[in-house]
Amino acid sequence: MNALPLVRALREPASAATLDVPGWNALIAMARAERLIGTLAFRLADQPLPPAMQPILADARIDAERESRQALWEADRAAEAIKPLGLPLLLLKGTAYAAAGLKAGEGRFIGDLDILVPRASMPAVERSLLDAGWEWVKSDPYDDAYYRQWMHELPPLIHSSRDRMIDVHHTILPLTARQRPDAEAIMAEAVPITGQLSMLSAEDRICHAAAHLLADGDLAGGLRNLWDIHCLLKDVDAEGLEERARRHGLLPHVRQARRLAEALYGAGARLTPWDRLVRARLLARDGWGRETHKLLRFGFYLRSHWLRMPPAMLARHLWTKWRKGHRPA
Repeated sequence: MNALPLVRALREPASAATLDVPGWNALIAMARAERLIGTLAFRLADQPLPPAMQPILADARIDAERESRQALWEADRAAEAIKPLGLPLLLLKGTAYAAAGLKAGEGRFIGDLDILVPRASMPAVERSLLDAGWEWVKSDPYDDAYYRQWMHELPPLIHSSRDRMIDVHHTILPLTARQRPDAEAIMAEAVPITGQLSMLSAEDRICHAAAHLLADGDLAGGLRNLWDIHCLLKDVDAEGLEERARRHGLLPHVRQARRLAEALYGAGARLTPWDRLVRARLLARDGWGRETHKLLRFGFYLRSHWLRMPPAMLARHLWTKWRKGHRPA
């Protein structure tokens, strides 16, 4: 078994009516593991459900709505913290979708608050957040130095009383990545949500999601990211998206993300051999929600580091993390 039942239920909610008890158990386990349970609950809201499933999905909708309110409150607090700097709070990913009422935000799991600020403003933003009650998560000097020198964000911060994390980005990919998106253009084209909050343009939202999915990570949680892309694609025209992706050096990734989104959540698409390998990684779950294909996952873990840094730097980084006790799951 793989995660296709989850994909099918998101794509065609009526298909859930054919599930038996083991099928429902597997669907719920996969949705929870992929952090898509809230999205699934909203997708199935108008479908006839077995009595045992109704409270589970009702609770998931309530949890998603509460999580959205918490995320928006955290964004409000961060906006207030940096307000004296004269900067709008440029939201990324889930909080942006929720704040703007986008389809991608419906039921979406929202973890950290992700924001984008000009690189020159990073020290001032850092001081403002620390003064407002956020504090460092990572105490390791190596990790702190690695973030500051090579990454596209500050080391993560967590609020001392609200226990919510914030990631402060100055671009959308690590500085060592092969692609170098135009961060200034991304910020220049941002669109307002409220007086204090803004988000990326429709095209840049997809470029960012595709970069996060295919140019920066090991595809863990990729079905949720691909669902974002599927929903976001409805807000753009293909020509404008291609032009924007080309500007950021992300055209191959955006094209692949579109093919995968269409193949899994749309009407189907012709996939390349590489697409099919990525698809296999995305679907690597069993009926208990556990990840499968350990060798395949490890290969994508190595690939994620290979994409982020040159070979010599990668070797040093992996050796350092290994000596410190880090092991890939």
